[in-house]
Amino acid sequence: MDLVLFEDAMKHVCRITRIISADAGHALLVGVGGSGKQSLSRLSAFICMQTTTTIMISSTYGLNDLKTDLQVMYNKSGLKDEGIMFLLTEGQITNEKFLVFINDLLSSGEIADLFANEDKDGIVNGIRPAVKSAGILDSRDNCWNYYISRVRKNLHMCLCFSPVGDNFRNKARKFPAVVNSTVIDWFQPWPEDALLSVASKFLADVEMQSQEVRDSIVRFMPFSFKTVNEFSALILEQERRYVYTTPKSFLELIKLFKTLLTKKKDELQ
Repeated sequence: MDLVLFEDAMKHVCRITRIISADAGHALLVGVGGSGKQSLSRLSAFICMQTTTTIMISSTYGLNDLKTDLQVMYNKSGLKDEGIMFLLTEGQITNEKFLVFINDLLSSGEIADLFANEDKDGIVNGIRPAVKSAGILDSRDNCWNYYISRVRKNLHMCLCFSPVGDNFRNKARKFPAVVNSTVIDWFQPWPEDALLSVASKFLADVEMQSQEVRDSIVRFMPFSFKTVNEFSALILEQERRYVYTTPKSFLELIKLFKTLLTKKKDELQ
């Protein structure tokens, strides 16, 4: 991944790794789009030696598909004892019923009706040797509880939500475990030094007349972003209309500058 690890990003990585390295540790990352929630989650999972899993949303993806994906994650974390980080973004929750499963996963680790009885028998038989070696009586209940405790230890969730609009508020009210059983990490707007380091990294490979010109352009990027933010507040005051500037729009600004520069150079030549 092409990341610029400025100080703020490093702090978030430290927080996420601390959350997901704890047993039954789930993270709720709240920030506007493009502030690095997913990238930093993936990096944190890599640091904790966990496999990042996410769901592939399509027009036909429904509750049964989510059930199947969760069964795979449960078996990997419970039977194979693998560390897994389940990354779920707001855009992937196409059906609000998905959150019924997620709510159970976060609060107790046990999702009602996830496995059929014959599947449960297979899991109990599969985990029995591990239960015996742990010195626990290998009754059906003990085996199942041991399996769930292993899932809680190995399966961690990273929920990525945006605070914009009422969506987050409604979900938190209907599914309390989203807030109660997670540790919240707020992604604040990027500070100016962060914007500066991002601009200098992405403009480092662009050919310029002199270092002086390059420095001026790099410094102009955060300045323009800050100016737009100030005017957004003005528009809100006068027009009662929100104009959002996100870190993603900052990256798009740099991309647009590079594209335009190349295009104009070609035209002139």
